Amino acid sequence: MKKVSAVRRGFGRRALASSLAGVLAVTAFGLAAPTAAQAADVPAPSAHYDMSHSGTSLLDVSGNGRNATLTSLTDSSFVKVGSNDDVLRFKADGYAALPKGLVTGTDNNFTVEYTVTTQTATNQFGWVIGDGVGAWNTTALGNHVFVNPRSGESAYSNAVLSGIRVKTATANGETRMPNGGGLNPGFTTLTLVGSGQTLTLYRDGVQISTVTHTNSLSSIIPAGSTLGYLGRSLYTGDALLRADVTDVKFWDVSLTADQVSSSMPTAADKKASTDGVIRLDITPTVLGANPSLDQVTSKLTLPASSNGIALTWASSNPAVVSTTGVVSRSISADTPVTLTATTSLGTTITLDVIVKAPNVSADLDAIVLAQRTTENLPLAVKGSANGAAITWTSSDPALVTGTDASYAAPAVGAADPYAGGGIVKRPAYGDGDKQVTLTARATLNGQTQERTFQVTVAEKGRWAPDAGYAAAYFKSDSDEKIYQAATSGNDFFTFSPVNGGNAVITSTADTKGLRDPYILRSKDGDKYYMVATDLCISCGTGWGPAQSNGSLKIEVWESTDLVSWTRTNGANTGITINQPEAGMTWAPEAYWDDALQSYVVFFSSRMYADAAHTNSDKLYARVYYVLTRDFRTFTYPPTSWQDTGYARIDSTVTKIGDYYYRFSKNEESGTAGILEAGKDIFLEKSKVLTAPTTQSNWSADPNTTWQLTDTRMTSLETGQAGEGPEIVKLNAGDPNNNAAGDGYVFLVDNYGAGGYRAFVTSGSAIASSSQADRLSQRAEWNVRPVGGLPASPRHGSFVSVNQSVLNAVNSWSAVKAVASTTTLTADGRDVTAVVKAADGGEVAGTVTFTGGAWSKTVKLSAGKATTEVPAGVGSVTAKYDGYTDARVSVSTSSAVSLAVDIVTTAATRCVAGKITEVLTVRNADGVSADVRVTGAYGSKTVTVAAGKSVSVSFTTRLASIGADAVTVTATATDGRSHSSTVTVPAAGCN
Repeated sequence: MKKVSAVRRGFGRRALASSLAGVLAVTAFGLAAPTAAQAADVPAPSAHYDMSHSGTSLLDVSGNGRNATLTSLTDSSFVKVGSNDDVLRFKADGYAALPKGLVTGTDNNFTVEYTVTTQTATNQFGWVIGDGVGAWNTTALGNHVFVNPRSGESAYSNAVLSGIRVKTATANGETRMPNGGGLNPGFTTLTLVGSGQTLTLYRDGVQISTVTHTNSLSSIIPAGSTLGYLGRSLYTGDALLRADVTDVKFWDVSLTADQVSSSMPTAADKKASTDGVIRLDITPTVLGANPSLDQVTSKLTLPASSNGIALTWASSNPAVVSTTGVVSRSISADTPVTLTATTSLGTTITLDVIVKAPNVSADLDAIVLAQRTTENLPLAVKGSANGAAITWTSSDPALVTGTDASYAAPAVGAADPYAGGGIVKRPAYGDGDKQVTLTARATLNGQTQERTFQVTVAEKGRWAPDAGYAAAYFKSDSDEKIYQAATSGNDFFTFSPVNGGNAVITSTADTKGLRDPYILRSKDGDKYYMVATDLCISCGTGWGPAQSNGSLKIEVWESTDLVSWTRTNGANTGITINQPEAGMTWAPEAYWDDALQSYVVFFSSRMYADAAHTNSDKLYARVYYVLTRDFRTFTYPPTSWQDTGYARIDSTVTKIGDYYYRFSKNEESGTAGILEAGKDIFLEKSKVLTAPTTQSNWSADPNTTWQLTDTRMTSLETGQAGEGPEIVKLNAGDPNNNAAGDGYVFLVDNYGAGGYRAFVTSGSAIASSSQADRLSQRAEWNVRPVGGLPASPRHGSFVSVNQSVLNAVNSWSAVKAVASTTTLTADGRDVTAVVKAADGGEVAGTVTFTGGAWSKTVKLSAGKATTEVPAGVGSVTAKYDGYTDARVSVSTSSAVSLAVDIVTTAATRCVAGKITEVLTVRNADGVSADVRVTGAYGSKTVTVAAGKSVSVSFTTRLASIGADAVTVTATATDGRSHSSTVTVPAAGCN
């Protein structure tokens, strides 16, 4: 866009030497009248900002040297469009401070010309003369005159709002200009002229509003060095500006209507700049999942509008790229296509794309599997690059399943995107990791290729009984960071902040705000995932833009101890899971789906008719879901889950028996069909987690959809609106649990009154709720007194933890090893070590038995290890060696003395027709022993040297005898003893 820096449009920064020469043409006869091309003469501005900049200075190109000072705006905030036109893209991320002298206030005459485009309707100032930030009707708020290019107030919805404010003794003193409508499509020049006691507002040179006032500009001009701001409001809590600005001029005089028209950039220049901005904005939208315009392999998103400008699309080759963005995957060679968008301004924008010929290898290249997995694997059966059909086989189907060729999608709910493949059976804790080779066979357009992937399947983590709870939450609209708390023990209502009360995660990426953190324990219980909303109200985002142009990302972390959190995608940014048509991605939560063997991640969103968000109807919040197995890759696009025609948000789920139970917030201000009250919680149930909901229905079949079982659950008890419901099963041993161990805590965020309040209930009570017998209308449904929860927690989550994790969170340190005890017992020469952890959890690893020079290491099984001690070893100890995860500490048993190793055998023989008993005593030990043999026919004591045998005989004087029990006792020279019994068999002499 060409800029008028002094007198007329087209003057620009090319001719700053003489502003007077630009005003008048000089002839031999003196001063000439303006030419037809010049139209009205325009005085030189006191400052002209054409959005050129240097460092932290917004340059004044009028020649007067009145540069503005940039705050938090950098080189990346500026772009060039059109005919080398500079545009400053305000994204509620900074502002410019104007120097004094632009307008002096010696009289009430001034002019500000401001060329802008924005689709953000909120409380914001495009520009302001005045200084002093404060609240309405306070002296801290400086007197001022301002223009908001697009207001969010009901009386000025999407219209330009302008006015003057000089505080009086009794009132705020603001005089507003009547609503004259909104911006024209594309870049629009708004010119505000002050003349005496009259303010007049022009839109592209046409007067749209005027007002008279009694104020004096001298009461507004600040005494300091700052005259005012571009992009910053003086009202506390107002957002910084979201708009594109291409030209701003100031005069310390009043321009006439003709001068207003003459000064501003031409319509052609503004169209060119508008086209340039549209091109910048639509390119990433058009790309969709494609990396660049010259590497197109998947559907393009061709928006119906951008920046309020309608777009009509044409394709040079509709068979390759249709006018709806569908990309052919049947071409055999890379094909260039020109896409042309005709704007409602009559201009055209062209995008040249190259559609890449499909190559089956691209689908194989796009597969990324974890090298070591604790979860089921996302073995997709459709290629993400070109849509190739992929079949997986496994070298060990018992460890990881391949694609199930007979898989059939269910009649209700989501189909498994992995067709039965990728289901992992992890080795038991202590058995170690195992390796598997997975082979992907991809077929596309007659091409077939294979690729192998080596994956390590991690053994299960150590199990220990739950012994407490942890929580995550944010605090307020002005404190959008993640905080954590934990209980002091196994009592849910003993929460205290951890980490010294400081935030545990502060965002430096995306919107730089974190809200609604939700922690989910993995299906195997040895990992935690946390998801959060990417939204920053405190950064200046209004609630309107937060829902219409909010983030399409969720923020995702994982942890094994709730202290050390790492991003699942390995980058300091969220993960895009929502589609361009969505207005926001709020309150993500997740739950394990037994049927799909995947996690279902669900979130609330407005949904527009197109990626440009052109429609203003049907913008109620609804709930969508995606599937994931690793919280790094997600199915796309999201699937509609709850769309009843009424606004609903903040769903949370638990499973009791065969049913899933879902608590959600009715976001309507009042009733929503049969939902009785707005801003309150309702309950539904279904056997199919992903079953769709199209209406609230008491009589719905929970086998095929979600049946309403309660509504208006909290406000009658709390007296407050509620959101962010959470449901937590109480641990065994928690004093708040019931005798059946069926206790639950239900929590609701009273967002206008201090945060969460709690109700104690039971699984059976939740499961039995119905229209005729609603949970919330039973006598036992009562809100607990305030206390026991984190201070002022806003929308968050609560999760059970074992003692090790509880200790780590409370001390805000790494998990420490649990103490163990090792007990050793002996049965003859067999010794058994039993290792127990102090927290009652699993123990894996090995035990080393030691006696003298002998030792043997044995793997634990169910906490036990057994071995036979060799002869010659008289005393043994057992040491628990620990395990590779270092979760249980080493311990050693007391020494156990073994019995002297005496082995006795019995026989008979006939001597002179009479039976003689013969007992042979073998000393298998390493020391000598005195052995006494006692039976029915006598007793004898012998000394048996180490490793030797001695026989003793007893004459019975009988021709036959019955079986005879003989007792053998021994005492070794080292004091050890032995006692055993041997039976002499019945015998007779013929």
